[in-house]
Amino acid sequence: MQDSILERQETRDEWGRANNMVTADETQDDLRDRPTAMRPGEELDIERLREYLAPVLGQASWQVSQFPGGYSNLTYLLEIGPEKFVLRRPPFGNKVKSAHDMGREFRMLSALEHIFPYAPRPIRFCTDQEVLGCDFYLMSCIEGIVIRKDYPSRMVLTPAQTRQQFFTLFDVLGELHSIDLRKAGLENFGKPEGYVRRQVEGWSKRYNDARTPDAPDFDAVMQWLHDRMPADNGLARIIHNDYKLDNVIWSANDPLQIVGVLDWEMATVGDPLMDLGCTLGYWVEATDPADYRSFRAMPSEAPGAPTRAEIVARFSERTGLAVERFDFYFCFGMFRLAAIGQQIYYRYHHGLTRDQRFAAMINKVHSLHRMCERVIARSAL
Repeated sequence: MQDSILERQETRDEWGRANNMVTADETQDDLRDRPTAMRPGEELDIERLREYLAPVLGQASWQVSQFPGGYSNLTYLLEIGPEKFVLRRPPFGNKVKSAHDMGREFRMLSALEHIFPYAPRPIRFCTDQEVLGCDFYLMSCIEGIVIRKDYPSRMVLTPAQTRQQFFTLFDVLGELHSIDLRKAGLENFGKPEGYVRRQVEGWSKRYNDARTPDAPDFDAVMQWLHDRMPADNGLARIIHNDYKLDNVIWSANDPLQIVGVLDWEMATVGDPLMDLGCTLGYWVEATDPADYRSFRAMPSEAPGAPTRAEIVARFSERTGLAVERFDFYFCFGMFRLAAIGQQIYYRYHHGLTRDQRFAAMINKVHSLHRMCERVIARSAL
C-alpha cells in the first residue's frame, strides 16, 4: 500500500511557503473528501464482507464509512488497521446491470494499472452475490486534495500557478488518450466504430425522454449536431467520459501535481475529441455570459486560467491530434450536460425526489441551451 501523501509535513510546508500557497494541513478540512457514516438503506454487511476479504486484507480491526458525493455507483472507505481501501458497488435496488457494470470498470483499471499511474490500483473483483448481493470491487485509496467549484479562501494561487494547474489537468487527459490500446490489452474494448453517431443519437433520445413542459426546445441543437457530426476518424483511444476537476486528486505535497484520477464507470474506447469536448462542456471562462458563468463547476474563470482555445491548442500539440470541428465537440459536451441535468430535474418535476438541488437544475439546462445556441450562431461549420 502506498504511503499517505499527507505525510512529510516539513517538505510540504516549505513548498507552500515558497509558492505563496496554503499547505495541505490548512486546507484538508475543506478539500479532502470526508467519508461519513453509511447512509440508511445503503449499509454494507460488514461481517460478511470481512469474512470474504480476510484472505486479502487480514483480520485487523475494521472501520467502514461512506463517501457522500455522487449520484450513481456507491463508494465506501474501508480502514483495515492502518491501511485504507475503497469499495465500489452499484446503487441499491439497481435492476439494470449494464448501467453499473462493476466488471467493466474493474477491467479498465486492471488494464491501466501499469501504464497510467493516476488510476487507482484494482485489488479484488467479487461476483459472489452471497457477499453483498451484487458485484463489487476493491481498489487502492488515493489521498490528496479535491478541488470543486471554488478554491477555498485560504488557498491562494498566483495566476501563473492557476494556469499551470489547469494545463496539467488537460495534460493528464492527453496522456490517457496517448495510451497504446494493444499495450493496454484494450483493442477489443468498447465499440469505437460509429461512436460519435451513437453518442449524438443516444443523448438526443435521453433528452427527449426526460423532457418536461418547462424544459427548453433543443430540437435545433440536436439537428445541428446530427448534421455536422464528423465521420469516423479512425481514432480509437481510451476515453474517461467524465473527466473533470472534482474527479482528479492533487498532491498535498505539490497541489499543481495530479496523483489520481477517479470515477471510471463510463470509461470506454472511442473518439478522444469527444472526451475533450465533454470535459470542456464543464469549462467556463471569464468572457462567457454571466448566466452561464453562474453555473460553473470549477474555478476555471480565475485569473490566469487558460481559455478553451488555449487548452485545445496545447492538447493538440502534446498529443499530436488535430482538433478540427471543435465547435461540434464543444456544443455536444454542453448538450450532453443538459441532458444529464434534465434527467436529474425530471425526477424532481415528477415528485420522485424533494431535493431542492434538483429543482434548480432546470435553470442550468436553460443556460446550457442558450450557450449552445450562441456557439452555433458563431460557428463556421
